[in-house]
Amino acid sequence: MSDLAYETDPQDTITAATDATLKSLRPVPRISIQAFCETEAVGNPIERASEDRRMAKAHVKVHQGGVPTAVEFYQTAATPNLVIVESRAEPRELLAQLAQLAEVCDPSSKVVVIGHYNDVWLYRELIRAGVSEYVVAPISMMDIVAIISGIFVDPEAEPLGKSIAFVGAKGGVGSSTIAHNIAFGMSTLFESEVVVADLDLAFGTANINFDQDPAQGIAEAVFSPERIDEVYLDRLLAQCAEHLSLLAAPSTLDRTYDFDGEAFTPIIDTVQRTAPHVVLDVPHIWSSWSKTTLSRADEVVITATPELANLRNTKNLVDMLKKLRPNDGPPKLILNQVGVPKRPEITAADFAEPLGIEPLAVIPFEPQLFGNAANNGRMLAEMERDHAIVTTFNELAHVLTGRREVKPKKKAGLASLLERIAKKK
Repeated sequence: MSDLAYETDPQDTITAATDATLKSLRPVPRISIQAFCETEAVGNPIERASEDRRMAKAHVKVHQGGVPTAVEFYQTAATPNLVIVESRAEPRELLAQLAQLAEVCDPSSKVVVIGHYNDVWLYRELIRAGVSEYVVAPISMMDIVAIISGIFVDPEAEPLGKSIAFVGAKGGVGSSTIAHNIAFGMSTLFESEVVVADLDLAFGTANINFDQDPAQGIAEAVFSPERIDEVYLDRLLAQCAEHLSLLAAPSTLDRTYDFDGEAFTPIIDTVQRTAPHVVLDVPHIWSSWSKTTLSRADEVVITATPELANLRNTKNLVDMLKKLRPNDGPPKLILNQVGVPKRPEITAADFAEPLGIEPLAVIPFEPQLFGNAANNGRMLAEMERDHAIVTTFNELAHVLTGRREVKPKKKAGLASLLERIAKKK
């Protein structure tokens, strides 16, 4: 970090991080972190950072008190991988306190200091003394995650692929079909490697939709976690298209599929190191592993149909995911099978209003189009490339990969008319 940055504002290189930068950060490895804070303004952001999905593997403990408290604490306790200390002491006093901390700290422990003095000389002395980072309060949750990631994640490592989890608000709403078609769009439109992971081991349909019958798939990986690496995973992938691979589910009932919360984590982590986009086809169940998968995905897409039970379930999912992912935006919503003849339906506007999110897309009920594609083991784009729904899926592929922002809907009626009149003036 340059001295110049600290001569202007010691947090410039961190607080300038946008949401996009935060999303690009790699998950922090399994480390222990202890923080000693003198003020709530520093302690609270660290607490919030500990709840971030990128920090899921880290164990974080926040203590009240600054450097003297840390020195006393480590007289009888082992030091963790990272010690974060806040101090309001003036520069020379702070250096003296940290010298005492160094006497009780393990040499392998990293130290981050959060101070209240914007002083270039102090920063140089702290770095010379072996401190990993010095920042000036106030500090945000994003700052904390960025600092920890910067210390413990190899900057030379390949960037992780983006994981997009698709889940249905109810069974039968078409979440898997939408996930597979969008994944196909990503692979063909951008000529970018995409991996689809079918996590519904008992009843998954990805192998049927892509007309694949691989001898092995995701079950072999989840039941042999000790074998998971890039080479082993490559043997399990079925090639569906030039840039699209599938981790297929066995779709058999010869055994039960009861997993703990971390069962799919090693698989997803490994796949993300091998492909820029990973589409997770999550079944409509609520278990420890599905909860973990949804909470840690880069994006979550909920598919629903416009009826009351779907609205209730979608509301529950949206509310829960906001709690599980406090530092991420809300999940995306797709309304599917809209316009079923003679079926009473909730309008898209009325469906969205209690959720506080607008649908990314409203897909009409087209049983012949979808049925023909499913029965032939083909994607919609392979059947009718110019169909309006295929165009919608292509637009969704752009949005979910970050190549295009969601377009705001045009205002209707009087508001739109007044806006046009104002522009003419």
